[in-house]
Amino acid sequence: MDKFLFKHIDNSGLVIFRVVFGFLITMEAFGAIATGWVRRMLVEPEFTFSFIGFEWIQPLPGNGMYFYFALMGIFGFLVMIGYRYRFSIICYTLMWTCVYLMQKSAYNNHYYLLVLLLLFMSILPAHRWFSIDVWKNPKIKSPSMPRWCLLVLILQVWIVYTYASVAKIYPDWLDASMAKILMASKVNYWGIGGILQLDWVHWSIAYTGILFDLLIVPLLLWKKTRMPFFIISIFFHLFNSIVFQIGIFPYMSIAFALFFFSPQLIKKRFLPKKLFYDKGEIKVPSYKKPLLAIFSIYFIIQIALPLRHWFIEDNVLWTEEGHRLSWRMMLRTKSGSVKVNVVDKKTCNTTRINIYTAISKKQQNSFATKPDFMWQYAQRLKKQYAEEGIDVAVYFDSRVSVNRKPMQQFTNPNVDLAAEKWDPYTHHDWLMPAPEGL
Repeated sequence: MDKFLFKHIDNSGLVIFRVVFGFLITMEAFGAIATGWVRRMLVEPEFTFSFIGFEWIQPLPGNGMYFYFALMGIFGFLVMIGYRYRFSIICYTLMWTCVYLMQKSAYNNHYYLLVLLLLFMSILPAHRWFSIDVWKNPKIKSPSMPRWCLLVLILQVWIVYTYASVAKIYPDWLDASMAKILMASKVNYWGIGGILQLDWVHWSIAYTGILFDLLIVPLLLWKKTRMPFFIISIFFHLFNSIVFQIGIFPYMSIAFALFFFSPQLIKKRFLPKKLFYDKGEIKVPSYKKPLLAIFSIYFIIQIALPLRHWFIEDNVLWTEEGHRLSWRMMLRTKSGSVKVNVVDKKTCNTTRINIYTAISKKQQNSFATKPDFMWQYAQRLKKQYAEEGIDVAVYFDSRVSVNRKPMQQFTNPNVDLAAEKWDPYTHHDWLMPAPEGL
């Protein structure tokens, strides 16, 4: 075990990944400002739907979030050049995690993956070569790293891809209807919009998605298939970038290949003047036991979280219970309508809330189909009315369509959500049963 985990190997791949990763997270921060994402998600809304339990993390008032993201971009640049690396990556990690937790209207599995990768990069010795830190303090310079640094990254990527593949094995994906729905919104894309509407393209997307996610890590690990499937992965991720426009994730996924190719090749291509390490020393650290314990617990959680929806009643495609943190990517499309009624318990007077003026357009896209959004809004309304001395009940009448199927009743309109409790690991009885054939 010591030889497997603590044998030192050349660190060229990690060093170059740090540079690429730093560039990408810099672009993520500044790009969020430039594209209007910060404005739409964090500045314009009256309030944000944060992760339940983290309501205390709120956007800065006024234009504060623009400065917040600009500072985050600066930290990303410092990561890239390796200046005060540990401080810079930890600051970016904390700031990005807060952004992730303070809003979920733009929930994205890739944002969650970035949180995890930032945590890894915060503890890995990615600045020990080709960095300003090394230039200023040559004592920290090292051409090697323990093998576990490589293994934890590969295992994390493997978990992500495997669960992404398995989640696609359901009827609407297997018959390519989901791919057809996804491509329908791309019909106006210049040059490729018409091609994306062809049946053979839909079937190709459906089954390439399953097979690529399931096999890409093993095929990159095997030397004989590494290069051809690296080329395939470049095409796959560039296609996703162009068609789905999902930010830095496709390019970060391409950069993961640095951990699969031999360090000799990485050094030769990117760091020709670097000393190549091939001594293979085994250095067991004094913190071996806590290190193994922490990573064992971490990966048990990573493997268990995507499975939790199997232990929650009803279909996750319908209820959304157990959907987040499970690598269920681009699996379904949902639309819905909702009526929100507030009833004064004392007078029985009913007030209809117009959500189209109460919440932002982006928030509306999730509001009618996400039970936690509705529950949080019910708690917010109850608190607002309580401040005026009025005790109210809040009722939601929501209808939802999954994958463009007919609308079905989603919530029980006779249940007061303001009086309900939220449990992220159990089913909520005020959700109606999933329609047959979903």
